[in-house]
Amino acid sequence: MDNREIPEIRKTITLNAPIEKVWKAIATSEGIASWWMGNTFEPIIGYEFILHAGQFGDSPCKVTEIDPPNRVGFDWDKDWHLTFELKALEDEKTEFTLIHSGWDAEKVTAFGQPHSVIREVMNGGWESIVNESLVKYVEA
Repeated sequence: MDNREIPEIRKTITLNAPIEKVWKAIATSEGIASWWMGNTFEPIIGYEFILHAGQFGDSPCKVTEIDPPNRVGFDWDKDWHLTFELKALEDEKTEFTLIHSGWDAEKVTAFGQPHSVIREVMNGGWESIVNESLVKYVEA
């Protein structure tokens, strides 16, 4: 592994909801807005959209993968890639995995912060977004 690489962020949880319901939460603009942030997302490969990142402004994104009801992938801003993976489990449960990649020790964000620092901040952020916001939304 290249020493400039910083490990991806990976969060996996089991949701008490059928895969179709979780798919709507991760592959529609309304769904994503309900547990993460406002956006102009459309589930179309190559579609360019915006994530409304509050104080950080708008982030340009581009859909790179749509595989219903299993995977959504998109480039986020200039460096990052996000993948949401779903796996149907027994008893109407769904395994959800978030993968946030594209970290590089030699790069800085648009705000001039080193990736190594921001990765830690985002890792903590994803922890609560996935374990609290997403769970609350899809299990409601």
